[in-house]
Amino acid sequence: MHTSEHSEKFEKFIIPFGPQHPALKEPGHFEFTVDGEIVTAATVRLGYAHRGIEKATEMRNWVQDMYLLERICGICSHAHATVYALGVEHLAGVAAPPRAQAIRELVAELERIHSHLLWLGVAAHEAGFETLFMFSWRDRETVMDLVEALSGNRVHYSANVLGGVKFDVSEEQANRIRQGLDFLEERTRHYLDVVTTDDSFVRRTRGIGIMTKAQAEQLGVVGPTARASGVKRDIRVEAPYVAYAEYPVNMVMETTGDLESRFVVRVKELMESYRVIRTILDNLPAGALKTRMPRKIKAGETISRIEAPRGELFYFIKSNGSDQPERVRVRTPTICNMASVLTLAVGHYLADMPMLLAGIDPCFSCNDRMVIINPEGREHEHWTWEDLRQHGIEFYRRSS
Repeated sequence: MHTSEHSEKFEKFIIPFGPQHPALKEPGHFEFTVDGEIVTAATVRLGYAHRGIEKATEMRNWVQDMYLLERICGICSHAHATVYALGVEHLAGVAAPPRAQAIRELVAELERIHSHLLWLGVAAHEAGFETLFMFSWRDRETVMDLVEALSGNRVHYSANVLGGVKFDVSEEQANRIRQGLDFLEERTRHYLDVVTTDDSFVRRTRGIGIMTKAQAEQLGVVGPTARASGVKRDIRVEAPYVAYAEYPVNMVMETTGDLESRFVVRVKELMESYRVIRTILDNLPAGALKTRMPRKIKAGETISRIEAPRGELFYFIKSNGSDQPERVRVRTPTICNMASVLTLAVGHYLADMPMLLAGIDPCFSCNDRMVIINPEGREHEHWTWEDLRQHGIEFYRRSS
């Protein structure tokens, strides 16, 4: 082999990352092109956790879809149920009672605590900080016990119904929540100190994966990832929903834009959630928990959006006037933030990739909706289910 041919053949070295990998708790396939230990290009293939939930909503009625959409994600099930309920209620011209809206916000902030503590542990695990992983997950049990006491469930709380909520909050439960928050607040102050002062942890986060405000706006990132780069983007503040107008939150911001800032934003958001929950419990309005909803929703279409723990969760809902939706489309925060991982990967060490990925708090089951297939010559052709079936058969036949 000539020298020129040899250099051309080996000019790129690609490291596969997933879909099965110790650093991935859900399946995704990344390919990092490296020069030595430095990443020079990055690509991702998603879709391994696609379950056809959007299509399944068209085959069930409006009430059944509430329980189906909650199962898009176990960590933000209440977020999915809330944004869906808000969209359907808007189409029906119905508003949930004030007490129900306040309870929706209460559970949403409890879920945010659950999500952020879970993420803190996973990210610490990726950094090799097993002690922080075990401590944060131990403390996460506190909030899971609180939501179980409220709803009967630790993960899929199923708090929402169309037109309101299922359960009330008694004074005894309110006091138990206050006690849990007192414990969690003390622990959170400790975590904030750890993620900003511990030498081994800071070496993995400070100055790593810096995303400027301009880059964040250009890439369209959302949630804590955007706020860590100085982008004022929080649906709870920009477009308050449920009871956020009555119990507002203060947007937590950082400007450095590195991995450390993303940790600081989320940990400080925990403190803000504690404050808001206490305010709700001290000022919970009286009244009914739900209102009547029609079985059939009048024809029309709407969008609804909320601030899930990872960022903006966006739903498009279309009704044809029947008791089943014609279309439900879900856009989750992970797909908005994923491009930032691929962009920021370039120029960093390969060893930084697990932490960069963990920095956006990805949820692959939330993200995986569909795969777009564009074979040559059929870019604008409408595919039937049989076409897709035959494509799958031929694809795996070629692969075997």
